[in-house]
Amino acid sequence: MAGSLAEQHVREFTRSAVRSGLLGDQELYDEVLLAVTSELPDVAGPDELARRWIAEFRDELRTDAATWPAITDYDRLQAVFAQLEASGIVVLQGCEDHWAAKAVLDERRDALPRGIAWFTPPDVWHAIDEGMLEVNVWHASTANVAPGDALLDEVVSAFETQGLSAHFDEGRIEVGARWQRPPAPASS
Repeated sequence: MAGSLAEQHVREFTRSAVRSGLLGDQELYDEVLLAVTSELPDVAGPDELARRWIAEFRDELRTDAATWPAITDYDRLQAVFAQLEASGIVVLQGCEDHWAAKAVLDERRDALPRGIAWFTPPDVWHAIDEGMLEVNVWHASTANVAPGDALLDEVVSAFETQGLSAHFDEGRIEVGARWQRPPAPASS
């Protein structure tokens, strides 16, 4: 099974999940173990394999992070998201899907935000390696923003004020940003 396409996919999933930093330790382990047992059903010791790959990719992330600039695109993204939140636009980082984003709006029906910006874990994984994060932006009604829309212009401008190129394409904002989230401190 070593080197199989399925193994390569599970390793890449593990690497992306570790680098995204979107999951807590137990959630990360559970997701990787599920991927290992689902995609590599004949592998011996799936628990150990999941833990070993997580540790391997955490070490790789710490090594890489030591070479990153003091302020990364991730830091700039977080500044933009804080600015958007302060202006009444909800930001969901690593949102499961559009249904989860809609559920957040439904929960806030009594005090609707001005809008919502959201992106999924696969969007983050793309930004890790390709340097482009795709962000959905909706009005509180769940209507997607469109060219000429003041909400769209405001969000694009927020990215640009942090030095991140951004433009609207095919229903989403494409942000030129590499997701370089610092690793969590090593557990002792």
